[in-house]
Amino acid sequence: MHPPGADTVLVRHGDVNTKSNRVKRYMEGLLAENLEALLADRSIPGEVERRWNRPLIHTSEDAVEAATAAAADTFGVVSASPALTVSIEKAQILEALEETAREHYDGGTFAVDARRSDKTLPYDSEELARDAGTAIWEAVADEFEPEVDLDDPDLTFGVEVREDVAFIYLEHVDGPGGLPLGSQEPVIALVSGGIDSPVAAYEMMKRGSPVIPAYVDLGDYGGIDHEARALETVRILSEYAPNFDMQVYEIPGGETVDLLVREMEQGRMLSLRRFFYRAAETLAERVDADGIVTGEAAGQKSSQTVRNLGVTSRATKLPIHRPLLTRDKQYIVAQAREIGTYTDSTMDAGCNRVTPDQVETNARLEPLLAAEPDDLLERAEEAAKNATLVEP
Repeated sequence: MHPPGADTVLVRHGDVNTKSNRVKRYMEGLLAENLEALLADRSIPGEVERRWNRPLIHTSEDAVEAATAAAADTFGVVSASPALTVSIEKAQILEALEETAREHYDGGTFAVDARRSDKTLPYDSEELARDAGTAIWEAVADEFEPEVDLDDPDLTFGVEVREDVAFIYLEHVDGPGGLPLGSQEPVIALVSGGIDSPVAAYEMMKRGSPVIPAYVDLGDYGGIDHEARALETVRILSEYAPNFDMQVYEIPGGETVDLLVREMEQGRMLSLRRFFYRAAETLAERVDADGIVTGEAAGQKSSQTVRNLGVTSRATKLPIHRPLLTRDKQYIVAQAREIGTYTDSTMDAGCNRVTPDQVETNARLEPLLAAEPDDLLERAEEAAKNATLVEP
């Protein structure tokens, strides 16, 4: 919902504001580049203005809602509002509010949220809010009895006055928050195509780290459907980062999985994770990544008990980032639905045959090393060296 004639998107960031001026300027530049990339990828007309504290997207009224949605999908953006630009003269602001009220206010309660950044203006925020409320009331009083509610209004009229221009808006569309993508170093994202790993990758992207997706081909224990759902979830993630390469490194793991199934019962899934981690570490050296991200959550599966995570993590010297570590499954599922990866993640791929009848929940490293193939980690390193790129 936007005021008549809305031609601008107000973009708000959060954590970027906590940085030093030098870092903030750098991050705002990245944010602007990412906004431009999303607009271009979605064929939305718009020009990004790199203003201090508040980037703006200048567009047309026909495209302002789509541009707002694109901004709300951009990492680092806390919220975005489709807005009408007007003069900072109070009379013009009030006139725009009256027109907006006649267009959109048809009952219920309302409030005015007025702010100004220029303290030299001949009016302050309180005066502007009071006069705006009166103008809105009078604009609709002949149609119905308006009602003010400053605590929980049905409709809020936003007014933001800068040094040279004022903005009128009616809504805040929530963004992901976090930091602009590219402001942190890249990490290897181990994607299985399940519900958790795409959400974990998204969370790292939200904190500014580009992800380099890696999928381990399980051979006969995975199959084309298993691969397809992993690639599709990466394709969906790539829509949030069109200016970053999201090709998937496919790591051959079928022979090793077959070996583990034949030779190991207890601890098999832990050794398989160790294979994943060492392969990811080797790939990280190849592509200059600084960590690994997984969708593991403490206690969610037998291989993800706190002790088992400690044992498997020792297969790599790289940090393993687990943004979902303390999340309940229902929260992860809800987020997967929100970002669009849930449907493909739940496609039946038949890969559960790797799991043994008897699972290990309390592993010790030495017995696990004695049970697994002696060359397991060497196999992982070789597999990563033979990884090939696949388009998602």
